[in-house]
Amino acid sequence: MDILTVVGARPQFIKAAAVSRCIAEYNAKKSDESSRINEIILHTGQHFDKNMSDVFFKELQIPKPVYNLNIDSMGHGAMTGRMMEKIEEILSIHQPDFVMVYGDTNSTLAGALAARKNNINLVHVEAGLRSRNMNMPEEVNRILTDRVSDILCCPTDNAITNLKEEGYDHFPCSLVKTGDVMQDAAIYYSTFSVNKSSIVKEMKLNDDEFLLCTLHRAENTDDISRLEKIVYALNILSKCNEIVMPLHPRTQKQINKLKLKVNFKTIDPVGYFDIIELLKHARIVMTDSGGLQKEAFFFKKRCVTLRDETEWVELVDLGVNTLVGSDPDAIIHAVNKPVADEKKFDVNLYGNGMASKNIIDALCNYRSS
Repeated sequence: MDILTVVGARPQFIKAAAVSRCIAEYNAKKSDESSRINEIILHTGQHFDKNMSDVFFKELQIPKPVYNLNIDSMGHGAMTGRMMEKIEEILSIHQPDFVMVYGDTNSTLAGALAARKNNINLVHVEAGLRSRNMNMPEEVNRILTDRVSDILCCPTDNAITNLKEEGYDHFPCSLVKTGDVMQDAAIYYSTFSVNKSSIVKEMKLNDDEFLLCTLHRAENTDDISRLEKIVYALNILSKCNEIVMPLHPRTQKQINKLKLKVNFKTIDPVGYFDIIELLKHARIVMTDSGGLQKEAFFFKKRCVTLRDETEWVELVDLGVNTLVGSDPDAIIHAVNKPVADEKKFDVNLYGNGMASKNIIDALCNYRSS
């Protein structure tokens, strides 16, 4: 079985690492080479900054991409179109049994459309998520990718429900609740992150006494009013709390452009092991990242989400994630509210580390059916 895996952004590297490791374990059990899975990794280059890309392949021990398209710094249409063109060329060379895409980036959509137009089975990992906000490029990407996928690997019950409500029971595709591969990665890499990262010690951070914050989505960084209000709230919170913010290049650019005063600690983008250690030791996570909302849950940290909606509604329903948008009062109140019940973090929402195996099983079952 030949699989072309298309990745292009940090969260996809982490997800692909979990599945690639499971593929290696699967192949190790197969004495017959013809029954093994041959994975070809294609990196579109969407995350081109060395700190945002190369470091993840190196430290997560992801097999080196066979292809790197180096496509970045373009508008959505130009980027997606250029990626499709190049992916189609590679598909014509390898003619894989499956194309596997992750999440909701332009790389995801480009891989999906290229596969569909070349009549190659498409697997969407993290299918069925919905924010209900069509102004988000990610929402458009995930909806279109779901619609042309053959195997939809859904991380949660809510994702399955979303697809059934949209009529996917009547489409020629397979809906599979697999769990979330990001939990697979978190469980695996957290066992030795303390030996791979010294960031907490180097920054002299006290356990459970600092706030970890990330901010990168265009809805926040490109909206001057939202960005100003979020930075204002963080400046207020920094008077009584130590805040650590790994600064995304887009956010850095906007802060510099607007000459915003920042009273909290910002650092360069960090690798996955550093993020894990920061998560382990933080008191609260503040973010507009979808992935970090879940990672906060994996490490039993309360999350304050700097968005008006989230795909991970089960975390909000559980009471461990609070949506605050960009309202300074809501942000400050959410940070200062009582600690969530620790038992809530023991609820099995995302598969408890078995998602990658479930995805491989779904591929094998689909091919044999």
